[in-house]
Amino acid sequence: MSLIFSRRCEYALQAVLYIALKPQGEMSSIKEMTKKLDIPYHFLGKILQDLSRKGLLKSLKGPTGGFALGMPAKDMTLFHLVEAIDGVELTSKCVMGFPECSGKNPCAVHEQWADLRDGIYKMLVNKHIAEMAKDMKKPMYNSISR
Repeated sequence: MSLIFSRRCEYALQAVLYIALKPQGEMSSIKEMTKKLDIPYHFLGKILQDLSRKGLLKSLKGPTGGFALGMPAKDMTLFHLVEAIDGVELTSKCVMGFPECSGKNPCAVHEQWADLRDGIYKMLVNKHIAEMAKDMKKPMYNSISR
C-alpha cells in the first residue's frame, strides 16, 4: 500500500495507465485488466464504474465492451484521478490531524509538511496520464499495443 494513496486509488491509477496505452477508443475489459495487473475483479469493476460516473472513463456493455478514457490522456492529470477516488485533503490538511493548524498556529511538523504537501500537489497537477503512460517501464504494460 502506498504512503499517500489508498489501495483503491493505486488500482485506479494502474488501470487508467493501462487503458491510456491502448489505441484511442479501444476498449479494455475488466477481465483483461485484472489478469494483466493482478487486481481483484469485483474491486476493479467498482473503481472503474466510479471513474465512469465521474467522466474520467467511458464504459460500454456487451461482448465488445469495456472501458476507455473519457478525456484525452494529455488532458487528464494525476490530480483528476486522486480527487475522484481519494479526494485531495492531503494537499490542504495538517499531517497530524489538527484542524486549527496554520502558519500562525503551527503543529510540530507544520513547516516540513507544508513543503512536502506543496511538492505533492505540484506533482499531481503537473503529471499528465499521457506522459506517465509513455514513461511506464513495468513489464505488464510493455505488451500493450500503443
